[in-house]
Amino acid sequence: MTVQILGTGCAKCQKLYNAAAQAVAASGVTAEIEKIEDLQQIVAMGVMLTPALAIDGQVKSSGKLLTPAEIGDLLRG
Repeated sequence: MTVQILGTGCAKCQKLYNAAAQAVAASGVTAEIEKIEDLQQIVAMGVMLTPALAIDGQVKSSGKLLTPAEIGDLLRG
């Protein structure tokens, strides 16, 4: 599983990355966390508001700072 954090490197993007790391650790799911900061790649994924979170290339949240619990729910499906 790949968890992708999409954003240009702002503070909210970093907070979402940290929350995703906490969620992966707490859920026991094996996942790689990837940061995507390239604006063309972000737009190509259909994201207009950052920070955004995608799981295996599918955008699950955009323009919102999710909590580790919310991310954990998305990881479990």
